[in-house]
Amino acid sequence: MFKERRVGTCPRLSSRDGRRPRNHVRHGDIVAFFADTRFSNRRRALAAEMAGRRIDSILVTHLTHVRYLSGFSGSNGALLLSKDLSARIATDGRYTTQIAEEVPDIECLKARDVGVELLREVTGPRRVGFEASHVTVAQLDRLSDACGEDVQLVPVTGLIEDLRLIKDQLELERLTGVAELASTALAQVLDAGELAVGRTERQVAADLEYRMRMLGAERVSFDTIVASGPNSAKPHHGAGDRVIEAGDLVTIDFGAHDRGFNSDCTRTYVMGHTTEFTEEIYNLVHRAQTAGVEAATPGTPLRDVDAACRDIIAAAGYGDHFVHSTGHGIGLDVHEPPMASLTGSGELREGMTLTIEPGVYVPGRGGVRIEDTLIITAGSPEVITRLPKDLRVI
Repeated sequence: MFKERRVGTCPRLSSRDGRRPRNHVRHGDIVAFFADTRFSNRRRALAAEMAGRRIDSILVTHLTHVRYLSGFSGSNGALLLSKDLSARIATDGRYTTQIAEEVPDIECLKARDVGVELLREVTGPRRVGFEASHVTVAQLDRLSDACGEDVQLVPVTGLIEDLRLIKDQLELERLTGVAELASTALAQVLDAGELAVGRTERQVAADLEYRMRMLGAERVSFDTIVASGPNSAKPHHGAGDRVIEAGDLVTIDFGAHDRGFNSDCTRTYVMGHTTEFTEEIYNLVHRAQTAGVEAATPGTPLRDVDAACRDIIAAAGYGDHFVHSTGHGIGLDVHEPPMASLTGSGELREGMTLTIEPGVYVPGRGGVRIEDTLIITAGSPEVITRLPKDLRVI
C-alpha cells in the first residue's frame, strides 16, 4: 500500500469559474476525468497477471509501457500499479500540464527521479515487480535503496509485452493510418521524380522524410534507409552521399510515427535498366515475400512463417545471403514481438501485427528487400503497406 507522503502533486484541471467540470468526479482528494477505458482495462488485465505471479505491485519504468497503461507520452515517467488496481504515476515539472491532460484518472506525483520516489511511497510487506529487461544494474541499486526493509523487488519479464501482442481496434486503426501516410509519401516521391539517377541517397531520404512530415507524421519511426548500388547489399546501410547511378538497385526502408504508433515498409527499385542479376534476385525475393505473406495466418508457428520465405531463397542458392529474420511485430515500438525467425517461438494469433521482409544481399553487387506490414486476421492477413511490389524500373 501507499504512504501518505507526497513529493509534490500535479495540478488538476478545473473550469474557469472554479467549480468542478461536469466530466470530473471526486474520490477523496483526487479529481479525475471519466477516462478512456482502454487504459484502465489494460491495467486491470495486468493486475490479473500480477496476482498469478504473487506480485502485490509493479513499478513500470519503460516509457512505452507507461504510455500503454496510462496514455502518458512524456519523456520522463513511471507508473506504480497495485493488484487492487490503485495506481500512481510520476513525472517532473516539465510535463505538469501534459500529464493532467493525458492521464486525468491517476493521481500524479511530481518528481524528477520518478521510479525512486514512487517506491518511497510503498509500505510493506509488499512484493513489487520491476521491469528487469528495462532496468540497468545502476538503476536497480537506486530502486533498492528506496525500498523499505519489508518491500521486496521482484524481477519480471514479458508481462506487459504479452499483453501488447494483441492489438485493440483503435491500435489497428492508428497503425493502418500511419502506414497509409508513409506509403503516400513514398508514392509522392516517385511521382515527383525525386528518386532519380544523379541524386544522392541523402537527398532522396530527406525528400521522403519531408513528405511524411507534411502529411502529418510527428517524426520518422527510424533513420530512413536509402541504399543504392553496392550499398543495397548492406541491410542497414542508412542514407549517405553516394550518387545513384543507372543500373543500381535502390532499397528504401522507411517508416512514420504518429500518435505513438509506427509504420515500417521497404521497397527496392532498379534505376535506368535491369540486368540478369537484378532481375534474378528481385523476382526471387518477391516470390519469397509473397509466400511469407500467404503463410501468416492464425495458428501458424512463427518459425514456419520464416521458413516459408527462407526455404525459397535457400533453394535458389542464396540462403547464405538472407542474413536476418523474416519479420517482427509493430505498434508502439518499431520492433516488438512476435518475431518470425529461425528461433521464433509461439504462433500467430488474430489481432497481431507482423512484418514480412525477406532479403538477399550479395556483397559488392547489390541486394533486394521487400517488406510489408500485416494485420493477422481470421482469414488471409491484411496488408496495410499498400504499395506495388512488381519490379519497377525508374
